[in-house]
Amino acid sequence: MFAAFAELVGPGEAVADLGCGPGRATGHLRSLGLDVFGVDLSEGMLAIARRENPDLLFVQGSMLTLDVADGSLAGVVSWYSSIHTPVDELPSLFGEFRRVLVPGGHLLIGFQVGDEPKRHDRPFGHDVILDFQRRQPEFIGGLLEAAGFEVVSRTVRAAQGTELTPQAFLIARA
Repeated sequence: MFAAFAELVGPGEAVADLGCGPGRATGHLRSLGLDVFGVDLSEGMLAIARRENPDLLFVQGSMLTLDVADGSLAGVVSWYSSIHTPVDELPSLFGEFRRVLVPGGHLLIGFQVGDEPKRHDRPFGHDVILDFQRRQPEFIGGLLEAAGFEVVSRTVRAAQGTELTPQAFLIARA
């Protein structure tokens, strides 16, 4: 999915990895020739991202209020990050993604398929609570279209390894 996205966006184009966490996807997108930077709320995650990818820019911020100029990015990636956004805030989130993209720019979004919320107490042995929401691809696609996107690719794959649910990947054009 990342390779297809990178090909659509084009080499050297500006891309934001929103909700980048520890920067794994950000680093991979850079290896595919994109001019990418990461944004995340968690300073702890950003510290890991900066340590693992010292040549990349990572900034603290909210996906809902990006400090990015209108129409300044060729691509946006939301790789399992919209799953932490309450459903009533998704239209604003997708509107913000649309705002920062150039006309014809692309969005790649990945998420777990399902209908139920999930809560992890002490995930990975850490003293935090992690809430996320599984969603249906048709629902996300409809919200993206309402925000002014055209969904150009919808992929759902079966759960693999330790995954409990199918995974969905949508590519949309602004």
